[in-house]
Amino acid sequence: MPGKLYIVSTPIGNYEDITLRAIRILKEVDFIICEEFKEARRLLSKLNIIKELFTINEHNENENADEIILKLAEGKSAALISDCGTPLFSDPGHLLVQLAIQNRIDVIPVPGTSSLLSALVASGIEFEKFYYYGWLSPKRDIRKKEIFDLKKRKEVIVLMDTPYRLRTLLEDISKHWSKNIQVVLAYELTKEKERFYRGTCEEVLKSATKENLKGEFVLIINNK
Repeated sequence: MPGKLYIVSTPIGNYEDITLRAIRILKEVDFIICEEFKEARRLLSKLNIIKELFTINEHNENENADEIILKLAEGKSAALISDCGTPLFSDPGHLLVQLAIQNRIDVIPVPGTSSLLSALVASGIEFEKFYYYGWLSPKRDIRKKEIFDLKKRKEVIVLMDTPYRLRTLLEDISKHWSKNIQVVLAYELTKEKERFYRGTCEEVLKSATKENLKGEFVLIINNK
């Protein structure tokens, strides 16, 4: 019988935000698939878990996925984790999951922390419906077009980006969208510096510039 591939959510900052089931699965599987060894080892050390590790990231997924599928087909079980949060959201692993399904290997989600939902529930915005766009292109012309396209969607929109592009993202929205559009910046969620900045894009940009914010974030735009 083939093994199982578990998609395991891990904490986004606070190590206490991990489920009992996730801990059990990480202990029981034969090996763990991660983005980067450093982040995975840090988490597993906190949990007192020692496992063989394989990496799947943007540079090696095509090469490593086949080897992992062979191990699963032989009856081994594995857990896929990302550097933090719920795997496959702006993270590698899609090819691996597709191959597992094609090879009749059970893919089992183990839910847990998500920066997306954490940001939304504390935003103060009604979000029965929302549009998750994720990351804008870093290329200026494509990025500008994406912003103009998003302006047409009259709903709550969720964006993410790297910490060093936080202020650039706010500047682009203020310039190409509207400086008065209402936004919520969920900054460093679950960490000691966690904070929510609410107001117009211009107001939040001023705060981000004044405080020199450079951390993980989720940006919610209320375009309803």
